[in-house]
Amino acid sequence: MIQNATIVAPQPEAVEAGAEVLERGGNAIDAALACAFVQGVVDPQMSGIGGFGSMQVYMPGRGVHEILEFYALAPASATPDMWLDKLKGQSRDGFGFILEDNISEIGYLACCTPGSLKGYETALRDYGSWDWADLIAPAVKYAEDGFKIRPHMHWYWTKDQSSDGQVNTMDKLRYSTTGQRVYFHEDGSLRGVGEILRNPDLGRTLRQVAESGSSDIFYTGEIAEQISADFAAHGGLIGMDDLAQYGVTKADPVWGSYRGRNIASSPPPGSGFPMLELLHILENFDLEAMGHGSTMYVRTLFEAMKRMTIDKDLHMGDPAYVDVPVQALLSKEHAAQLADAIKRGERGNVERLDMSQRDTTHISVIDKEGNAVALTHSLGSPSGAITEGLGFMYNGLMGRFDPRPGRPASIAPRKRRASSAAPTIVFEDGQPSIVIGAPGGSYIAPTVAQGIVNMIDFDMNIHAAVSAPRLVGVSNSIDICNRIRRSVADELRAEGYEVLRSPQTYAFAALHGIRVENGVSSGAADPQRDGMAISVD
Repeated sequence: MIQNATIVAPQPEAVEAGAEVLERGGNAIDAALACAFVQGVVDPQMSGIGGFGSMQVYMPGRGVHEILEFYALAPASATPDMWLDKLKGQSRDGFGFILEDNISEIGYLACCTPGSLKGYETALRDYGSWDWADLIAPAVKYAEDGFKIRPHMHWYWTKDQSSDGQVNTMDKLRYSTTGQRVYFHEDGSLRGVGEILRNPDLGRTLRQVAESGSSDIFYTGEIAEQISADFAAHGGLIGMDDLAQYGVTKADPVWGSYRGRNIASSPPPGSGFPMLELLHILENFDLEAMGHGSTMYVRTLFEAMKRMTIDKDLHMGDPAYVDVPVQALLSKEHAAQLADAIKRGERGNVERLDMSQRDTTHISVIDKEGNAVALTHSLGSPSGAITEGLGFMYNGLMGRFDPRPGRPASIAPRKRRASSAAPTIVFEDGQPSIVIGAPGGSYIAPTVAQGIVNMIDFDMNIHAAVSAPRLVGVSNSIDICNRIRRSVADELRAEGYEVLRSPQTYAFAALHGIRVENGVSSGAADPQRDGMAISVD
């Protein structure tokens, strides 16, 4: 048993909603769902009912430990070569592909069939205890009454991504009539930090879903008809059959270990296994002796991250369509071989087509019964498309499929695109000791692994672990945050590495985690975003 419950997420409004559920006797799953619904309102480009996700659920009293998968599906009419002649390049972080006119990134062609609402409903039915309408009520209130625009939200809206060939979020916000009305003033200027943002259409939609008692209205009922008609009118690919045939899946967690701790995370098409592979490689090095943030430490982590990325790029896909050799990639023998190459000074090479932060959010929860949830959900990237009257933005996930046929990530009808999410639980002596995850696209796996390393190798508390200086290495450049010493960057450049310094003090994904020590749980939100943790006695 644990003395207290804790919830942490990047949005304070959502954390408060989840904490109130815990205070009123709800379990960790109930709290996560209330939090998730609010996130879709108060951070609407990061998640929502137009998106997808996965949830690791651990309920020791019921003997439940599984991954609930509600990934978005490519439309049934999608084909492997539909965009081959439009391919221009790939984002530097490998997150997505750049097509002519960005047709897979903005607008109705960018969207996959959403899974979030079906996922939330399934989680409540199978693991929760609360009433459907009660869980949705806080989200309805924030949509109708409004909330203050937070700094990170506004920063994301105004970030310039054009250098990577991608569409800026500002253009996506302007894409629809609803977006122009909700996110901009009448003179066309973007709403600012501290202003009240209201979305009555979204409130009305959520109220309909709540009153209907299930997700059926979204997948086969009135809302499904509105979605299908809107996509047909705008040349999109999602139809009534795509929605009606949508179903969630469940899977066993994929397991790894690090310095005697057992770790459970998401199997393919989730990115738990690359994160575990990275830890298995790092286990072959004495990181503590190197010193956190030293030249040797940064070089070692970077080379290990590149090996993880190479394996991920070669093999990751929907296991219903491709064979992903998870056990071989997670074997300690494979990790030792990769570590030996690093020790010999060999440098990995991550191949990208010639030619960032991503659009996701996370929740970690543990309750006093020991039930634990790590939930990562997302829009992949927002498409900008909003059906008039419904209020929510659809995912832009089609841009993450590889337009080249015959590859693990190629387009196929009703295929799940590989997800970067890695909702993770670390066990010590058979009990959860860390519940952790992050938003951040391709940066999630290396960031979650670093959080675990910070706690296990460097004995950091949860607050220090989620805010410690980070690096990522998912290309042939070492990306470092602005708190890694310049002398370290100079030494690495002298060795021939390209080192790119982020202007951000806290950069690369956004860790949100919980640590349990001596029966007491404590949580911490990455300072990069606007979140917080609340503990409930």
